Amino acid sequence: MIMGFDGVDLSARLRTILATLQPGGVILFKRNIQEAAQTHGLLRQIEKASSTPLFRCVDMEGGTVDRFCDVIARTPAAYEVARTGSARLFRRHGELIGVQVRALGLNTDFAPCIDLRLPESVAVMGPRTVSSNPGEVIGYARVFLNGLRDARILGCGKHFPGLGGANLDSHHVLPSVARTWKQVREQDLAPYRRLHRNLPFVMVAHVSYPKIEGENIPASLSRRWITGVLHGRIGYKGLVISDDLDMSGVLNSVSIEEAAVETLKAGSDLFLVCQQEENVWRAYEAVLKLAENEERFATVIASKAKRVCAFKARSAEVHAKFPLPPTRAKVETLRRRLWEFSEAVRLSTPSGEAITTEAGEIIGELTR
Repeated sequence: MIMGFDGVDLSARLRTILATLQPGGVILFKRNIQEAAQTHGLLRQIEKASSTPLFRCVDMEGGTVDRFCDVIARTPAAYEVARTGSARLFRRHGELIGVQVRALGLNTDFAPCIDLRLPESVAVMGPRTVSSNPGEVIGYARVFLNGLRDARILGCGKHFPGLGGANLDSHHVLPSVARTWKQVREQDLAPYRRLHRNLPFVMVAHVSYPKIEGENIPASLSRRWITGVLHGRIGYKGLVISDDLDMSGVLNSVSIEEAAVETLKAGSDLFLVCQQEENVWRAYEAVLKLAENEERFATVIASKAKRVCAFKARSAEVHAKFPLPPTRAKVETLRRRLWEFSEAVRLSTPSGEAITTEAGEIIGELTR
């Protein structure tokens, strides 16, 4: 489990939770981020309180999903950057986000968003998505991930198998997407097929595809999607993580206990519980209880734990030396660099040429 929590410091309560649950990681939101030095100190204390190295995570995409805008500066959204058509700016986007993430003491960014920018989802996703053209999504995401890697930050492709056709927000309700397998295979899944070796994590969405599944099962709980398609057809070998199980998109269908167990059975290696402390405990206890009472499930959990530990053991990002606390001068430097980058994005002509050529080559490969 990767867990969220309340507060801006390591309380006695949080210390007890970390010691008891021994989660695979923690995730920070704006409610945890007061200022740069405080965030760094919080994460340093959490890491020291843990018995194993942690995935120290954040959702940091820029634009409408920008956890650092109040403590550092606003970062442009993916759509703004992608419109420039500049591979140099794509990489710079990833690098600048990664540098911020690392400076505050984190090592994992759940970005980029590689959903297609389709008419159905634009009102919900806004500037988080870059294009309806799979090749252009791939072109941006590949270079963005290189930028994250330059900053020694793990990235994540999301939201598998795709929220491009969803007109509802899975934070509040389970979206049902009326797309066929042919559409999904040729379009929504193209970024995952092309980038599956570049993605340390893939995050699975709370979204249903009734024309494919035959019923409204969230992909995050679906063995067909995770084990059958992501692992089987696409050949993805990295870590699979469910989207936040505290979201109504899944909890309107099942309990938090069922969600935690079923996503693991379906093929996820990790799951997120981000909002309520009660649900963190309930998810943990459900998995533990079933593992104690069902040998087959215990074997599955042991295998997943081994995979996660092996990933961490070989991850330079997880084992990188904890950065020095961010000074005021460091924060001011980051602000200046972000301002310069924002100006470069604003002044660049959105020709699209840098990704259009690659997009054509990729689409040609995908349709052969």
